[in-house]
Amino acid sequence: MSPEINAAIAAANLRFMEALARQDAAGMASLYTADGQLMPANSDFISGTSAIEQFWGGAMGMGIRTAKLETVELEAHGETAVEVGKYTLGGDEGQTLDQGKYVVVWKNDDGAWKLHRDIWTTNMPIS
Repeated sequence: MSPEINAAIAAANLRFMEALARQDAAGMASLYTADGQLMPANSDFISGTSAIEQFWGGAMGMGIRTAKLETVELEAHGETAVEVGKYTLGGDEGQTLDQGKYVVVWKNDDGAWKLHRDIWTTNMPIS
């Protein structure tokens, strides 16, 4: 794996975490490709910048304030990379709201690595 790709994706993940901490849904959506897709549980595909912004805005409205992303593995294949990781989502008072694992397919979009496909599943028990 190229150190440059590792660094670029780590920086993009940091921008994602910072945008969530700022409650900036538009900033989060800008980190995805124009035809990016989210694949959350109990939902159909969420496709495109506007729908992704709306999704993250809704998540913020539900009290999600922080995200911690931890890359477990990262493989690059030309202009595409696949990341497997762990996440923790936090609330206003630092409480853990969700934790689990994710897979992101990244695309190099005019020199910037952007999230293209984003799927995650919780480790939390069904309540």
